[in-house]
Amino acid sequence: MAQRAGISATWYSWLEQGRGGAPSTAALDRVAEALMLTAVEREHLFLLAFGRPPEVRYQPPGGVAPRLQCVLDALDGYPAMIRTATWDVVAWNQAAVAVFTDYSALPPAERNLLRMIFLDPQAHTSNSNWESVARFIVAVFRGDAARAGAGDAVQPLVDELCAKSADFATMWHERAVKGVCEGVRRLHHPVIGEIAMEFSAFAVDGRPDLAMLVYTPVSTDDAARIKALTAVYAG
Repeated sequence: MAQRAGISATWYSWLEQGRGGAPSTAALDRVAEALMLTAVEREHLFLLAFGRPPEVRYQPPGGVAPRLQCVLDALDGYPAMIRTATWDVVAWNQAAVAVFTDYSALPPAERNLLRMIFLDPQAHTSNSNWESVARFIVAVFRGDAARAGAGDAVQPLVDELCAKSADFATMWHERAVKGVCEGVRRLHHPVIGEIAMEFSAFAVDGRPDLAMLVYTPVSTDDAARIKALTAVYAG
């Protein structure tokens, strides 16, 4: 174990015996890697050693578990999706297709919420008060990327959007940050007209790289129209 972790056998023995003082975070990281700990086990190791979780290390997300897709599908009539720390949409339900877009028809690289809001001309007409929505999204995105340790991972997207959208460049350089992704979104849908939905983001247990975004219709009339539209798309 000491050899795999790149530390001395004596120091590792002392660590097991609780001698020699607290290890450095770098040394504990090497021990976690040598033990092939999961992200949850690594966090527990740091809590035991230091009383705090380790620094976030961003890792590109893998696939979405079938159980998460089942949760999305169970939200009948409520648009919902799973997004990454870089705001790529990786799973969605039929209501999200009906209200927003058919993500399966888009290349994976274009299933990004920031690209959609800043580079899709229809976003300006479908979102009531587009500027307010866009500024809010940029501030929450900045906070999400920082918490996930994904600063380097999002930089190519930020550079692209700054080059293609003067609005994004202006908002990004304002450096605003929001830590809570919730509020009310008002849309003009080409089929069912004006709708209002409350939205909230939820952490996915065991997957710090993912968040579930759920939209709840504000009124019973909005709910009925969204559910009827979803049934048409599902049929």
